[in-house]
Amino acid sequence: MASITQESIDEVSSRTDIVRLIGEYVPLTQRGNDWWGCCPFHNEKTPSFSVSPDKKFYYCFGCHASGTAFKFIQEMEKLSFPEAVEFLAKKAGVELHYSEGGGPEHKDDSKTKLRNEYIDLYSRVATTFHYMLMETEAGRFARDYITKRGLTNETLEKFKIGYSPADRKWLRSFLEKKNYSAEFLNNSGLFSKKYPEVAFFSDRLMFPIFDRKGDVVAMGGRFLRGDKDKSPKYLNSGDLIQYKKGNTLYAFNFAKQAIRENKKVILCEGYMDCIAYHQCGINYAVAPLGTALTEEQVALVKPFVDTVYLSFDSDGAGQNATKKAILMCRRHSLTVKIIRLDGGKDPAEIMLNFGKEYLTKQVDCAILDNDYLLSKLQEVYPKDNPEGKAKASLVFFAYIDALQSDVQKNACLEQLCQTYDIDQEAARKDFYNREQLSQRFKRNVNTVQENRAEFPTIKLNAELRAVLTAVTDDASLFQKMRDEISVQDLEDPWAIKLFSVMEECLSSGS
Repeated sequence: MASITQESIDEVSSRTDIVRLIGEYVPLTQRGNDWWGCCPFHNEKTPSFSVSPDKKFYYCFGCHASGTAFKFIQEMEKLSFPEAVEFLAKKAGVELHYSEGGGPEHKDDSKTKLRNEYIDLYSRVATTFHYMLMETEAGRFARDYITKRGLTNETLEKFKIGYSPADRKWLRSFLEKKNYSAEFLNNSGLFSKKYPEVAFFSDRLMFPIFDRKGDVVAMGGRFLRGDKDKSPKYLNSGDLIQYKKGNTLYAFNFAKQAIRENKKVILCEGYMDCIAYHQCGINYAVAPLGTALTEEQVALVKPFVDTVYLSFDSDGAGQNATKKAILMCRRHSLTVKIIRLDGGKDPAEIMLNFGKEYLTKQVDCAILDNDYLLSKLQEVYPKDNPEGKAKASLVFFAYIDALQSDVQKNACLEQLCQTYDIDQEAARKDFYNREQLSQRFKRNVNTVQENRAEFPTIKLNAELRAVLTAVTDDASLFQKMRDEISVQDLEDPWAIKLFSVMEECLSSGS
């Protein structure tokens, strides 16, 4: 099996500036001959991560992570050794040479080859869809739509936005003429599993999804016309050999430099929101990909930022996503601010109706997450009765618990007491006793479960009933439900399982 020659590896190493490379991921400051920053491999506030340009080596005095530029890229990009060499060779402009045999650590395995082949396929498809949007009569409707949304040609080119033809068999025919095998196309994620000749995306505005290197690895498509009740507003690629949606942020490849420079990031709800921010010059915006924010996505931006700005829709699903994202980011010791979108339902609408300056002002006027949460609690739980005070306290306690600083915890507890006119000592007792109460509740639940029959009955609550109805009555109902909520919004375990199965079926085109 072919492997990269040692001479090529040595040349890549000699032509790679390890300080500049690691500086793309971690803010570094020079001290003497070495450079220092906060370690990207563990949580820390005081820099203990050193990079030596002379030794071409990094070392963390906290977690003891160490290695060369190759090891760093392997860890940060989740690549094999050959992939890391190829990644750095491309950056350094080195042409690699291969030989048969070689050590096992240098082998170019079939999985890597297949991954690269699918990246090439998705790049070709993205280019084709972009041409269909910009140059063909078939793409006129999509072109008119995107023009009405206020996107410029420069933006369309930057994000390689495209159009997938309405003829669902066109793409298969087009790619077969390019000599792709049936098996390769069947496993690409571009076609229905049940009907391989049918394209997964048709008559949709297409958004290529890039990895952090800028390679197209997946697709997202927005509904344009037809029966809205039978088609989900957005369709997204499922996990693929070259793409894991929970580890990827849309537009991170475009935003990472601005994120590093500004030490902040905007997390948006979708493609159009993110693109609107970029068109307005707010280039540090990214978006999760059809799912709730994940720990891996937060970890992706954490090394570069002090503050996370959340820009989700103001509807129920958006508010739930905001609350969950707040807790997740706070557990990572990040400051969180909320952008309140006044004058439109989303950033794209605000940009269209009021222009760049107004949207920029919305960002500048973002409020801290504790102020946002307390304002939302007051809309639900009244301040003038004990029940409202108690329920609001329990909800806000979860936020306080996510804070990593005792000073912040005490300050927010005082803010809660002032807002709801609660005795501080009573609130403090409830806060520190709630874990004990929770453990007592769990013990009671476990005791009850031990006494139940071996096969427990399934309680048909409202949540499970809603998912069952969406699945059994009319398949389009589930697609509508999928646009409004995600599996993370559910609590009933049976509802979660059923929703996940249907989500997988829809994503695979079954």
